[in-house]
Amino acid sequence: MADNNNINSRFVKNQFNHNKFIIRTMTADDVELAVNWAGKEGWNPGINDASTFYHADPNGFFVGELDDQIIAVGSAVIYDDQFAFCGLYIVSPEYRGKGYGLALTKHRLAYCGDRNIGIDGVLENVKIYQRIGYVPFYENRRYQFTASAKLFNPIYTKPITNDDLQQVFVYDRQCFPAPRNNFLTHWITQPQAKSLFYTADGKIKGYVVRRCCLEGYKIGPLFADNAEIAQQLLNAVQVDIEGETVLLDVPEINQEAVKIAEQEKMSVVFATMRMYQKGLPNIDNNKIFGITTFELG
Repeated sequence: MADNNNINSRFVKNQFNHNKFIIRTMTADDVELAVNWAGKEGWNPGINDASTFYHADPNGFFVGELDDQIIAVGSAVIYDDQFAFCGLYIVSPEYRGKGYGLALTKHRLAYCGDRNIGIDGVLENVKIYQRIGYVPFYENRRYQFTASAKLFNPIYTKPITNDDLQQVFVYDRQCFPAPRNNFLTHWITQPQAKSLFYTADGKIKGYVVRRCCLEGYKIGPLFADNAEIAQQLLNAVQVDIEGETVLLDVPEINQEAVKIAEQEKMSVVFATMRMYQKGLPNIDNNKIFGITTFELG
């Protein structure tokens, strides 16, 4: 396991000039900057992503500085002793292809230690990720659609309250490789979000979160016991935003999820490759109808 204190204070000598390239842990304000960069890259982040992401692992966000100027950003969120996820990786355009991004990536991998590390890598860079140890498993496809008022059963589909959070945490663990209670608390309760769960026989059988983005909305996660429940949650979470643009990131490994997207005539607008360093985690992929976010897994 990596010594986080040593890593966080480390600096890397730039091989291309005599300046010093420093990698350090982000402050909360730096995370806001990184999310702003994501907006400029066309990633359409959520309006609360900076604050909610930070709660996943305040020590797991990094910047690379050259002459006191931030030129690269990236995250390496540690969830527990076994699992971490890297994302939010951006190098300022004028510094790309010069080794700074690789130095930052090596730093993030060192921070994660010997854990299984996941990423959602852009498809054109899959071979690059393979060279640093990642193995591709399946695509996550971003679907876009226009929200509409659809029927759902309000008896079973209800807003998540603070009293429901512990049950949601337990359900989430079936679909995510590690506990992430602190992050989920802030994700579910973030401003301008809608969070619902499906309950029957006194048990949670699925839940969904919708967040407001720079443009439209993103849905994620969408976890459910089966396609029928997933459809109920999907209908319920869009009923009050009719006409708005919505994005849902669907794992192709769950063919029932792909089928819903196709039946709803959603359009694929982007895709990533889900990759891991140490193999596919033992989770219930058949319950994952929409991932949480490309940045955090």
